[in-house]
Amino acid sequence: MEGMSGPHVIRGSVSLPEAELVWRFSRSSGPGGQHVNTTDTAVELRFDLARTEALPEVWKRRALERLAGRLSDGVVTVRASEHRSQWRNREAAAVRLAALLAEATAPPPRPRRPTRIPRGINERRLREKKQRSETKRGRSPKNWD
Repeated sequence: MEGMSGPHVIRGSVSLPEAELVWRFSRSSGPGGQHVNTTDTAVELRFDLARTEALPEVWKRRALERLAGRLSDGVVTVRASEHRSQWRNREAAAVRLAALLAEATAPPPRPRRPTRIPRGINERRLREKKQRSETKRGRSPKNWD
């Protein structure tokens, strides 16, 4: 699309291919006066994630798995209608889609390695516990007959 501000990078050298983006426009609700009633300012951007060749296979598999709840026949859809101009809504939708795909294709976090509690800390805790126990035992009545 001419006028768009450059390719929207997902991560690294991978970006959204303009040829695979399907745009739909409709009337936007909300403020805007008479102009908004006559122009199609709301934007719906569709990207066929299942059939795309732009993403590496590993990323594609990961994204399909993570976005399973958002997909309709392998197509992810993003809507934008917060701006009064169609151009700004187009930009917002493209940025939102790129961010969504970047998050969905991110590598999984490293597994957490449980930390060990140092022996000294454990020993101190038990020592303080014993002292507290002695203090409380000293308060109890011995042989008060």
